[in-house]
Amino acid sequence: MYIFDTITSLKEHLTKVREQKMRIGFVPTMGALHAGHLSLVKQSLEQCDFTVCSIFVNPIQFNRAEDLANYPRTIEKDISLLASVGCHAVFTPSEAMMYPEKTILQFNFGFLEQVMEGKFRPSHFSGVAVVISKLLHLVQPTMIFLGQKDWQQVVIIRQLVKDLFFPVQIAVGQTVRETDGLAMSSRNMRLNETERQQALAFYQALSLAQELILEGVEIKQIKAQIVQSFENKPYIKLEYFEIVHKDTLENLTTYQPNQTALCIAGYVGEVRLIDNFLL
Repeated sequence: MYIFDTITSLKEHLTKVREQKMRIGFVPTMGALHAGHLSLVKQSLEQCDFTVCSIFVNPIQFNRAEDLANYPRTIEKDISLLASVGCHAVFTPSEAMMYPEKTILQFNFGFLEQVMEGKFRPSHFSGVAVVISKLLHLVQPTMIFLGQKDWQQVVIIRQLVKDLFFPVQIAVGQTVRETDGLAMSSRNMRLNETERQQALAFYQALSLAQELILEGVEIKQIKAQIVQSFENKPYIKLEYFEIVHKDTLENLTTYQPNQTALCIAGYVGEVRLIDNFLL
Protein backbone atom coordinates (compact mmCIF):
# COMPACT_ATOMS: atom_id res chain seq x y z
CA MET A 1 0.00 0.00 0.00
CA TYR A 2 1.30 3.43 -0.93
CA ILE A 3 1.44 6.03 1.82
CA PHE A 4 1.43 9.62 0.59
CA ASP A 5 2.06 12.41 3.08
CA THR A 6 2.52 15.18 0.53
CA ILE A 7 0.21 16.59 -2.11
CA THR A 8 2.93 16.35 -4.75
CA SER A 9 3.57 12.64 -4.24
CA LEU A 10 -0.16 11.88 -4.27
CA LYS A 11 -0.84 13.82 -7.46
CA GLU A 12 2.18 12.40 -9.27
CA HIS A 13 1.09 8.83 -8.60
CA LEU A 14 -2.57 9.42 -9.42
CA THR A 15 -1.58 11.00 -12.73
CA LYS A 16 0.05 7.67 -13.66
CA VAL A 17 -3.04 5.80 -12.49
CA ARG A 18 -5.31 7.93 -14.68
CA GLU A 19 -3.01 7.44 -17.67
CA GLN A 20 -3.82 3.73 -17.38
CA LYS A 21 -7.55 4.55 -17.63
CA MET A 22 -8.14 3.17 -14.13
CA ARG A 23 -11.24 4.03 -12.11
CA ILE A 24 -10.25 5.76 -8.88
CA GLY A 25 -12.32 5.23 -5.74
CA PHE A 26 -11.98 7.63 -2.81
CA VAL A 27 -12.90 7.20 0.86
CA PRO A 28 -12.40 10.41 2.91
CA THR A 29 -12.01 9.84 6.67
CA MET A 30 -10.77 11.54 9.81
CA GLY A 31 -9.10 8.35 10.98
CA ALA A 32 -9.84 6.27 14.10
CA LEU A 33 -11.04 3.71 11.57
CA HIS A 34 -13.56 0.98 12.31
CA ALA A 35 -15.54 -1.63 10.38
CA GLY A 36 -17.83 1.06 8.95
CA HIS A 37 -14.92 2.81 7.24
CA LEU A 38 -13.48 -0.48 6.07
CA SER A 39 -16.82 -1.46 4.51
CA LEU A 40 -16.59 1.67 2.35
CA VAL A 41 -13.02 0.81 1.37
CA LYS A 42 -14.14 -2.70 0.40
CA GLN A 43 -16.97 -1.28 -1.72
CA SER A 44 -14.45 0.94 -3.48
CA LEU A 45 -12.13 -2.00 -4.10
CA GLU A 46 -15.02 -3.90 -5.67
CA GLN A 47 -16.19 -1.08 -7.91
CA CYS A 48 -12.96 0.71 -8.80
CA ASP A 49 -9.46 -0.18 -9.98
CA PHE A 50 -7.50 1.96 -7.52
CA THR A 51 -8.67 2.97 -4.05
CA VAL A 52 -7.43 5.95 -2.06
CA CYS A 53 -8.36 6.58 1.58
CA SER A 54 -7.53 9.92 3.18
CA ILE A 55 -6.92 10.39 6.91
CA PHE A 56 -7.17 14.00 8.01
CA VAL A 57 -8.77 15.47 11.13
CA ASN A 58 -10.23 18.61 9.61
CA PRO A 59 -9.96 21.42 12.18
CA ILE A 60 -12.37 23.86 10.51
CA GLN A 61 -15.39 21.58 10.86
CA PHE A 62 -15.17 21.47 14.67
CA ASN A 63 -17.18 23.96 16.68
CA ARG A 64 -15.58 23.21 20.03
CA ALA A 65 -11.83 23.28 20.62
CA GLU A 66 -12.09 20.47 23.17
CA ASP A 67 -13.91 18.25 20.66
CA LEU A 68 -11.07 18.71 18.17
CA ALA A 69 -8.46 18.08 20.86
CA ASN A 70 -10.22 14.92 22.09
CA TYR A 71 -10.91 13.43 18.66
CA PRO A 72 -9.18 10.02 18.63
CA ARG A 73 -6.04 9.77 16.51
CA THR A 74 -4.78 6.26 15.76
CA ILE A 75 -2.80 6.71 12.56
CA GLU A 76 -0.54 3.65 12.82
CA LYS A 77 -3.48 1.36 13.57
CA ASP A 78 -5.48 2.97 10.77
CA ILE A 79 -2.74 2.36 8.21
CA SER A 80 -2.47 -1.26 9.33
CA LEU A 81 -6.23 -1.77 8.97
CA LEU A 82 -6.26 -0.26 5.49
CA ALA A 83 -3.38 -2.47 4.39
CA SER A 84 -5.17 -5.54 5.78
CA VAL A 85 -8.18 -5.05 3.47
CA GLY A 86 -6.08 -4.29 0.39
CA CYS A 87 -6.47 -0.52 0.12
CA HIS A 88 -4.10 0.73 -2.58
CA ALA A 89 -3.12 4.10 -1.12
CA VAL A 90 -3.59 6.30 1.94
CA PHE A 91 -3.20 10.08 1.96
CA THR A 92 -2.16 11.55 5.31
CA PRO A 93 -1.64 15.30 4.87
CA SER A 94 -0.72 17.65 7.70
CA GLU A 95 -2.88 20.57 8.74
CA ALA A 96 -0.24 22.98 7.39
CA MET A 97 -0.38 21.22 4.03
CA MET A 98 -4.15 21.38 3.71
CA TYR A 99 -4.36 24.91 5.11
CA PRO A 100 -1.07 26.73 4.37
CA GLU A 101 -2.96 29.91 5.22
CA LYS A 102 -6.06 30.41 7.32
CA THR A 103 -8.96 29.78 4.98
CA ILE A 104 -11.49 32.56 4.49
CA LEU A 105 -13.68 30.57 2.09
CA GLN A 106 -17.14 29.73 3.41
CA PHE A 107 -20.03 27.75 1.96
CA ASN A 108 -23.69 28.38 2.61
CA PHE A 109 -26.08 25.52 1.89
CA GLY A 110 -29.19 27.39 2.95
CA PHE A 111 -31.88 25.31 4.60
CA LEU A 112 -29.83 22.10 4.32
CA GLU A 113 -27.37 23.41 6.90
CA GLN A 114 -29.83 25.22 9.14
CA VAL A 115 -31.48 22.12 10.59
CA MET A 116 -30.37 19.23 12.79
CA GLU A 117 -26.54 19.12 12.75
CA GLY A 118 -26.29 22.58 11.26
CA LYS A 119 -28.54 24.05 13.92
CA PHE A 120 -26.33 22.77 16.73
CA ARG A 121 -23.00 23.05 14.90
CA PRO A 122 -22.95 26.36 13.00
CA SER A 123 -20.34 26.54 10.20
CA HIS A 124 -19.70 22.79 10.54
CA PHE A 125 -20.86 21.98 7.02
CA SER A 126 -18.94 24.87 5.53
CA GLY A 127 -15.81 23.29 7.01
CA VAL A 128 -16.80 19.91 5.62
CA ALA A 129 -17.42 21.37 2.16
CA VAL A 130 -14.09 23.18 2.10
CA VAL A 131 -12.05 20.08 2.90
CA ILE A 132 -14.08 17.80 0.60
CA SER A 133 -13.63 20.29 -2.24
CA LYS A 134 -9.87 20.32 -1.66
CA LEU A 135 -9.69 16.53 -1.53
CA LEU A 136 -11.82 16.07 -4.65
CA HIS A 137 -9.53 18.44 -6.55
CA LEU A 138 -6.44 16.58 -5.36
CA VAL A 139 -7.66 13.00 -5.87
CA GLN A 140 -10.01 13.57 -8.85
CA PRO A 141 -11.78 10.28 -8.16
CA THR A 142 -14.28 8.48 -10.34
CA MET A 143 -16.33 7.64 -7.25
CA ILE A 144 -16.46 8.86 -3.65
CA PHE A 145 -17.76 6.52 -0.95
CA LEU A 146 -19.65 8.01 2.02
CA GLY A 147 -21.37 6.47 5.05
CA GLN A 148 -25.10 6.69 5.71
CA LYS A 149 -24.53 7.40 9.42
CA ASP A 150 -23.62 10.98 8.51
CA TRP A 151 -26.74 11.35 6.38
CA GLN A 152 -27.02 15.13 6.49
CA GLN A 153 -23.39 15.31 5.41
CA VAL A 154 -24.21 13.03 2.48
CA VAL A 155 -27.00 15.41 1.42
CA ILE A 156 -24.66 18.41 1.72
CA ILE A 157 -21.89 16.76 -0.32
CA ARG A 158 -24.40 15.77 -2.99
CA GLN A 159 -25.38 19.42 -3.27
CA LEU A 160 -21.72 20.48 -3.38
CA VAL A 161 -20.93 18.03 -6.17
CA LYS A 162 -24.02 19.05 -8.12
CA ASP A 163 -23.50 22.80 -7.83
CA LEU A 164 -19.75 22.80 -8.56
CA PHE A 165 -19.90 20.20 -11.36
CA PHE A 166 -17.45 17.84 -9.69
CA PRO A 167 -17.16 14.88 -12.11
CA VAL A 168 -17.59 12.25 -9.42
CA GLN A 169 -20.20 9.63 -8.63
CA ILE A 170 -21.37 9.38 -5.02
CA ALA A 171 -21.93 5.98 -3.44
CA VAL A 172 -23.46 5.65 0.03
CA GLY A 173 -22.72 2.65 2.24
CA GLN A 174 -25.20 1.48 4.86
CA THR A 175 -24.46 2.18 8.51
CA VAL A 176 -22.44 -0.63 10.07
CA ARG A 177 -23.58 -1.52 13.58
CA GLU A 178 -22.36 -3.43 16.58
CA THR A 179 -24.22 -6.65 17.35
CA ASP A 180 -26.49 -4.79 19.80
CA GLY A 181 -27.35 -2.12 17.23
CA LEU A 182 -25.07 0.76 18.23
CA ALA A 183 -23.88 2.59 15.12
CA MET A 184 -20.13 2.28 14.72
CA SER A 185 -18.40 5.61 15.24
CA SER A 186 -14.87 6.79 15.90
CA ARG A 187 -16.27 8.60 18.93
CA ASN A 188 -17.45 5.33 20.51
CA MET A 189 -13.92 4.64 21.74
CA ARG A 190 -14.30 7.63 24.06
CA LEU A 191 -17.23 6.00 25.87
CA ASN A 192 -16.61 4.15 29.12
CA GLU A 193 -18.38 0.84 29.73
CA THR A 194 -21.43 2.42 31.36
CA GLU A 195 -21.77 5.12 28.71
CA ARG A 196 -21.42 2.48 25.99
CA GLN A 197 -24.57 0.77 27.28
CA GLN A 198 -26.38 4.08 27.75
CA ALA A 199 -25.64 5.02 24.14
CA LEU A 200 -27.94 2.21 22.97
CA ALA A 201 -30.84 4.55 23.79
CA PHE A 202 -30.39 6.25 20.41
CA TYR A 203 -30.71 3.02 18.44
CA GLN A 204 -33.62 1.91 20.61
CA ALA A 205 -35.40 5.23 20.01
CA LEU A 206 -34.97 4.93 16.25
CA SER A 207 -36.20 1.33 16.33
CA LEU A 208 -39.30 2.31 18.30
CA ALA A 209 -40.00 5.27 16.01
CA GLN A 210 -39.71 3.03 12.96
CA GLU A 211 -42.11 0.52 14.49
CA LEU A 212 -44.64 3.23 15.34
CA ILE A 213 -44.46 4.95 11.96
CA LEU A 214 -45.00 1.67 10.12
CA GLU A 215 -48.01 1.00 12.38
CA GLY A 216 -49.53 4.25 11.18
CA VAL A 217 -49.06 6.35 14.31
CA GLU A 218 -49.04 10.08 13.54
CA ILE A 219 -45.60 11.63 13.17
CA LYS A 220 -46.38 14.41 15.65
CA GLN A 221 -47.27 11.82 18.27
CA ILE A 222 -44.17 9.74 17.56
CA LYS A 223 -41.86 12.72 17.93
CA ALA A 224 -43.45 13.69 21.22
CA GLN A 225 -43.18 10.13 22.54
CA ILE A 226 -39.50 9.81 21.62
CA VAL A 227 -38.55 13.18 23.09
CA GLN A 228 -40.46 12.38 26.28
CA SER A 229 -38.67 9.03 26.61
CA PHE A 230 -35.34 10.83 27.00
CA GLU A 231 -36.67 12.90 29.88
CA ASN A 232 -36.28 9.75 31.97
CA LYS A 233 -32.64 9.37 30.89
CA PRO A 234 -30.72 12.12 32.71
CA TYR A 235 -27.42 10.63 31.54
CA ILE A 236 -28.29 11.60 27.94
CA LYS A 237 -28.72 15.12 26.61
CA LEU A 238 -30.94 14.78 23.54
CA GLU A 239 -30.27 17.52 21.01
CA TYR A 240 -32.81 16.54 18.40
CA PHE A 241 -35.02 13.81 17.05
CA GLU A 242 -36.51 14.60 13.64
CA ILE A 243 -38.54 12.82 10.98
CA VAL A 244 -37.63 14.39 7.66
CA HIS A 245 -37.62 13.93 3.91
CA LYS A 246 -34.34 12.16 3.21
CA ASP A 247 -33.32 14.48 0.36
CA THR A 248 -34.69 17.90 1.34
CA LEU A 249 -34.38 17.40 5.14
CA GLU A 250 -37.73 19.14 5.56
CA ASN A 251 -39.93 17.95 8.42
CA LEU A 252 -42.60 15.48 7.38
CA THR A 253 -46.14 15.43 8.67
CA THR A 254 -46.96 12.06 7.09
CA TYR A 255 -44.88 9.01 6.36
CA GLN A 256 -43.52 8.81 2.79
CA PRO A 257 -42.21 5.34 1.92
CA ASN A 258 -38.61 5.31 0.66
CA GLN A 259 -38.35 9.06 1.32
CA THR A 260 -38.34 9.22 5.12
CA ALA A 261 -35.33 9.63 7.41
CA LEU A 262 -35.39 9.33 11.19
CA CYS A 263 -32.49 11.36 12.61
CA ILE A 264 -31.24 11.67 16.17
CA ALA A 265 -28.31 13.24 18.04
CA GLY A 266 -27.25 13.89 21.58
CA TYR A 267 -24.60 13.59 24.25
CA VAL A 268 -23.74 10.61 26.39
CA GLY A 269 -21.48 12.12 29.00
CA GLU A 270 -19.07 14.31 27.05
CA VAL A 271 -19.40 12.36 23.80
CA ARG A 272 -21.73 13.52 21.05
CA LEU A 273 -23.29 10.76 18.92
CA ILE A 274 -25.59 10.76 15.90
CA ASP A 275 -27.60 8.06 14.15
CA ASN A 276 -30.40 7.65 11.63
CA PHE A 277 -32.70 5.18 9.89
CA LEU A 278 -33.82 5.51 6.29
CA LEU A 279 -37.32 4.09 5.76
